[in-house]
Amino acid sequence: MIQYLIDAFADRPFTGNPACVVAPFDVWPSDAFMQNLAMENNQAETAFLLRTEDPQRFGLRWFTPTMEVPLCGHATLASAHALFREWGVAATDLRFDTLSGELRVRQANDRLEMDFPAYIPIEIPAMSTVVDALSVEPIALYGGPALIALLDCEATVRQIVPDVSRLPAYQGTAYTDRHLVVTAQADANRPYDVVSRLFAPDMGIPEDPATGSMHCMLAPLYQSLTGRAVMTYYQAHPRRGAYMQCEVTGDRVKLRGQAVTVARTELNL
Repeated sequence: MIQYLIDAFADRPFTGNPACVVAPFDVWPSDAFMQNLAMENNQAETAFLLRTEDPQRFGLRWFTPTMEVPLCGHATLASAHALFREWGVAATDLRFDTLSGELRVRQANDRLEMDFPAYIPIEIPAMSTVVDALSVEPIALYGGPALIALLDCEATVRQIVPDVSRLPAYQGTAYTDRHLVVTAQADANRPYDVVSRLFAPDMGIPEDPATGSMHCMLAPLYQSLTGRAVMTYYQAHPRRGAYMQCEVTGDRVKLRGQAVTVARTELNL
């Protein structure tokens, strides 16, 4: 059994977000097997693929070291990269059947383009617990699969050290775990328009280096704030960092980025 370690949303090794992608199965292995392998890999996500009768369609599931998750953008990009570049799938488009529905990825020049459902964040009232957790006053708060704190400037986003354990679970907007996004418009003359960071300790991820699914919320939010459907985003992880271009098209978000293969591993399983 072969798996690849791939840096997603990266144009060189040791940037972006790493994910393990296991060679496609003919039948799903047990959930226990997938969870144990993800724990052994100890990456933010391990992706598992299932062949179908259609050579361009695969089942896709994602596991963190502690749980299965319903959506993972960077491990989807890594999976498409592995299928195109390492396993030689002769296609320009791929379809993935997932817990979040059908996801589509196509080759777009030197990038891969993912087509994901958009999620419109809902503005929510200020909460003192959020101010306590951030040690700064957000400009606004938005709820969704994660809590989004809109901050005053890029420097605040880069410097913040939140106490995520102090955040509440906000049931009214589907924000049920302590997942926190901090974001702001970029400083002038940057090669990107928006800067952000994601903290998700409840999923075993203190800070995620690159999160495609997060941008399914950020892209519609910034479209509403700026009127721009296409913007470049930078996820400012202190040690890695990742760029992606996002385009809002109706109720979908197109996320474009690159990926690089770092390692090939043979599993004795």
